[in-house]
Amino acid sequence: MPRINRRHALALMSSTAFTTACATQDASGPSDKVVSAADSDVFQHGVASGDPDATSVVIWTRVSTGLPVVEVAWAVYEDPEGQSLVAAGSHSATADSDHTVKVIVDSLQPGLTYYYRFEAEGEISRTGRTRTLPVGALDSLGIALVSCSNYPFGYFNAYDAIAQDPAVDIVLHTGDYIYEYGGPDSWGQETGAVIGRPHDPPHEIITLADYRQRHAQYKRDAGSRAMHAAHPLICCWDDHESANNPWTDGAQNHQPETEGSWADRRAASIQAYYEWMPIREPVAGRSRAQFWRSYVFGDLATLLTLETRHTARGKQVDYAEWAPKLNTEEDYDAFRKDVLGDPERHMISPTELADISDALSSSVAKKQPWRVIGNQIPMARMLVPDLVGLGVLPAPDEDSLEAHKRLAWLGQHALPFYTDTWDGYPAAREVFYNTCKASGASDLLVLTGDSHSFWANNLYDGNGASMGVELGTSGVTSPGDFVDSGFDNDTAQALDKAFSDYVPEVAWTDNMHQGYVRVVLHPDAAEASFIAVSTVLQPTYMAGSIKNFSIRKEGAGLSLQQA
Repeated sequence: MPRINRRHALALMSSTAFTTACATQDASGPSDKVVSAADSDVFQHGVASGDPDATSVVIWTRVSTGLPVVEVAWAVYEDPEGQSLVAAGSHSATADSDHTVKVIVDSLQPGLTYYYRFEAEGEISRTGRTRTLPVGALDSLGIALVSCSNYPFGYFNAYDAIAQDPAVDIVLHTGDYIYEYGGPDSWGQETGAVIGRPHDPPHEIITLADYRQRHAQYKRDAGSRAMHAAHPLICCWDDHESANNPWTDGAQNHQPETEGSWADRRAASIQAYYEWMPIREPVAGRSRAQFWRSYVFGDLATLLTLETRHTARGKQVDYAEWAPKLNTEEDYDAFRKDVLGDPERHMISPTELADISDALSSSVAKKQPWRVIGNQIPMARMLVPDLVGLGVLPAPDEDSLEAHKRLAWLGQHALPFYTDTWDGYPAAREVFYNTCKASGASDLLVLTGDSHSFWANNLYDGNGASMGVELGTSGVTSPGDFVDSGFDNDTAQALDKAFSDYVPEVAWTDNMHQGYVRVVLHPDAAEASFIAVSTVLQPTYMAGSIKNFSIRKEGAGLSLQQA
């Protein structure tokens, strides 16, 4: 998709047809009423389910009401028509939790599909569909990997496509479920003004009321309501659920002199997240910030979700701060070793590392073929190649794009593309890899969000030993970096190709599309399909695969092959 500004968006909106770079889905989606049902005024945010285990699952809704307390009835069935009742009860929706409703439905059977609905103030919600985790033998598991849904940038068509995808069993959202930005000059707002999707509230969100209001807006999107009703959710947060690029003591997009305490803002964002997402409260002895989980899918796979923002992360390295200090190759070598490579700059806490070790060791002991990591930020090494020397970009001059100048500088000195990803914390990445290897796992299938680009990467530790494969998803609506930075389509595609050709760990990348990654696991192989939507500027779209890969076991590791 080309860079979207007001003039271009208006032109696209007025055209009679959109360019479609992909075909329609290979098969029709589910036929039952969970995908296309309408939502009443009382249940205008739809229904959702998630955080499942083998015998229980969270079901969620929100009641729009003027009353301080509303009694909400809930029921779970074996069939979408609601003829075979499994469980039922009631829940008091109060202002203390923003009238959200979360119920952990237990005593269910493993590996089964269930249907659920709510009733309040004389109205009945749409019917949602969910499922428990399987036990024992499992032939396949379909995962929809999704990330980065920015409301003003467009409609959540990828969510709608996921709702209709018959190969999906569960949705893995790896963060940036909402964005905190707001105001006339905020990122995406120019597009949002054209297509009628400005952020609500119309300013950067800081307080608990702000975060609740923003979550409510995102949940009202039709694609969001369809996806949540169709599939259970497993999720982890990234940065924008609170503020851009946070670390334990602050955030790039938090100014305490005008926005108050970071601790208070982070607590407000985490409270709203727990209220508005279908997730369980932490177990005894853990805090809400310690949001990492593990899920066991029979004899096939264990899925771990990471927390890399609020419990251990050191402050990101800012190139703008360091560039004036780097004048010689010795300066750059010291910067790589002592600044980027500082072993005291952590990403994951010791408690989380211990839990990762336990879960991976258990998976290896059970001889499961797949160990899947739900990961917020790119893990592969992405040292920028010498794009000017390779002839991909001309030498920049004073009129060049800032992104052009930055990429030329990074490539000249083989510096990481990003510093808020694992590349900015290479010592922490080695600690993570060493934890995995000590658990017997060097065959990780890492599923990643954050970057707004599709990626297929091979992972290696600092000694060159294989650690597995990384699949990265583009944004639901957030545009790719090269496109968003102002490069024309040809240059953006040339940059994608340069990263694929000259960055050793990158097999393929694409920053031109929005969509999701469908990963289907089987005992002996996995198939990855990179699904793109034809547009996010209107809710009518087409969706289909633009690239396919297969992943197979190769010794103690994994091999990635284009299908």
